Amino acid sequence: MQIILLKKVENLGNLGDKVTVKPGYGRNYLIPTGRAVVATAANLQEFDRRRTELEREAIALLTEAEARKTKLSNFKITLARRTAEEGRLYGSVSKADIAVALQTAGHHVDKHQVRIAAPLRVIGEHDVPLHLYSGIDVVIKVEIIPDE
Repeated sequence: MQIILLKKVENLGNLGDKVTVKPGYGRNYLIPTGRAVVATAANLQEFDRRRTELEREAIALLTEAEARKTKLSNFKITLARRTAEEGRLYGSVSKADIAVALQTAGHHVDKHQVRIAAPLRVIGEHDVPLHLYSGIDVVIKVEIIPDE
């Protein structure tokens, strides 16, 4: 299936690229989320007409993500959790917990932007990567302390 990308898609292409993808990926993900349109003659003309507008939006998103990156670099959050013996947590600290803590601190971060492989289950300081935009990542410190 030939599509035209309306946004930068990681591991696929940039704005305006005409790429071939599997039909299910195009129909079920890229087109419904507004990341692409089917590559027809009418859609090519429409894209050429809207190109500057789409590029302006992409640049605005990029500069906003870079500003958020500078705010979040060297940022540290502290979470208090109940612990058992040997520093293990009774529960865990998930992506959603980290996102809520960042939002409480005044940073707009979605839980899908937090990139940890598994929930954090021990006390201590952890490096947590955040994916803010395509190609813009930042690492924050998450300190888990025992709840008293």
